[in-house]
Amino acid sequence: MTRIDSTFAQLAKQGKKGFIAYITAGDPSLADTVDIVLRLEEAGVDIVELGIPFSDPLADGRVNQESANRALDAGTTPAGVLDTIAALRERTQIPIMCYTYLNPYHAAGFESMMRRSAKAGVDGLLFLDMPVEESDELVDLMRRYHLNNISLVTPTTPPARIKKIVQTASGFIYCVSRIGVTGAQSELAAGAEALVRVTKKHSRLPVALGFGVSTPELAAQSAKAADAVVVGSAIVQRFHAAGTSAAGRRRAAAWVGSMVNAVKEL
Repeated sequence: MTRIDSTFAQLAKQGKKGFIAYITAGDPSLADTVDIVLRLEEAGVDIVELGIPFSDPLADGRVNQESANRALDAGTTPAGVLDTIAALRERTQIPIMCYTYLNPYHAAGFESMMRRSAKAGVDGLLFLDMPVEESDELVDLMRRYHLNNISLVTPTTPPARIKKIVQTASGFIYCVSRIGVTGAQSELAAGAEALVRVTKKHSRLPVALGFGVSTPELAAQSAKAADAVVVGSAIVQRFHAAGTSAAGRRRAAAWVGSMVNAVKEL
């Protein structure tokens, strides 16, 4: 079992919902990423999703695109992200998954990157642009290196395709709550809860709901529908606005803690 598997098993045993926090690795620097991850853990986050910055994203809204650009300008590379995760593993065992696109892993060689990811302490990978029809090789490599294949389903995914996608997934299924790119929203999109129900019909894996969750109230509503909630852009924006001071980081982490508490109180 990966740390992700173990975490969801423990959450189910406790009757609790999970909280997954997304940040972009390398924003504002890789050293700062270590500090932010540790603060997220202290705030009660269950799983950290680290975005590997990429110059040509498909699913990222303005906040996360700008975050990735800052990270790239700071010299962040996929190898640097993995080195940072290895450094984190000396201080924490919180589950860490990487949100990425195919190109960064393809450029360095898929098997080499899978091996390096596992060695660094990565628990799972979410490839945003990997169609299930072309995923066999990568799924086999993830299984070989004991990495969860975190798969996405969206509001436009037909039930028959959902059934196909979840067959190769592991760790959890990531349900995208709305059509479009990442970015904070004020309410849960219509159809999000129905998407979770349909997905659960086809898989016994935990289901997380994300894209657009920006307030404690919306986090709680999302967690009621699913086994976990994913919060990304709102957290990225909070830490960016907080700057690099310890006081600013404490405030940002406290705000994340309020989101976590809203989910845990269900």
